[in-house]
Amino acid sequence: MSKRNTPQRRHAILALLTEQGEVSVEALSKRFETSEVTIRKDLAALEKNGLLLRRYGGAVPLPQELIGESAQPLSPWKVAIARAAVGCIREHARIIVDSGSTTAAMIGELGRKPGLVVMTNSLNVANALRDLEHEPVLLMTGGTWDPHSESFQGQVAEQVLRSYDFDQLFIGADGIDLQRGTTTFNELLGLSRVMAEVAREIIVLAEADKIGRKIPNLELPWSSIHTLITDERLDEQARVAIQERGVKVICASSDNS
Repeated sequence: MSKRNTPQRRHAILALLTEQGEVSVEALSKRFETSEVTIRKDLAALEKNGLLLRRYGGAVPLPQELIGESAQPLSPWKVAIARAAVGCIREHARIIVDSGSTTAAMIGELGRKPGLVVMTNSLNVANALRDLEHEPVLLMTGGTWDPHSESFQGQVAEQVLRSYDFDQLFIGADGIDLQRGTTTFNELLGLSRVMAEVAREIIVLAEADKIGRKIPNLELPWSSIHTLITDERLDEQARVAIQERGVKVICASSDNS
């Protein structure tokens, strides 16, 4: 298995763990023909996602009593959307990845894109990027920590963003208003709008069941959005309505995830 197939290798490690009840760094390194350093990164990432526990020299399954909602896997729709999003990224691109579960699902695939520069306001995204074999150049906004959105916000973060320019912004949404644009429960909207200002292409990632949700806070108007990546459950009328706003619509299929 190629060293570049990080997600596939990590899935295989979990399968082995289920089968054997314990795995060692040394044995995994030989099996996958990669370094022990890489295997340790794999185990650290899997532990961080609540999928195993590391032990000296290897790993064991997560005890059943510790498995809760936080260990639930991502939906196939989120995975498909994230994969389609990564397919839009060119090598050596400068991108912003906003906080959120759908945008964070992109990270496992970013190791396939060499030479990236990635700005984020999310500690979860930053930590996941550091686990990639082909780690991109990581930039963080800094600013004031907002526990509600689990991200950095505020004027400092906005000033940092305005010091750069980016090829693409990948941003999620709590809801999609067919008339107005993306909506959010979060009342801290300033940083999202600055992200859109400093990126040449704005790509929104949202599952189809978020389209039509009634949420009061407008985050980004359709005039600021270039592409919406959603899933194949999108209603045809909604697709047409969004395209009439001048937005490209990509419907990802979970069969390809």
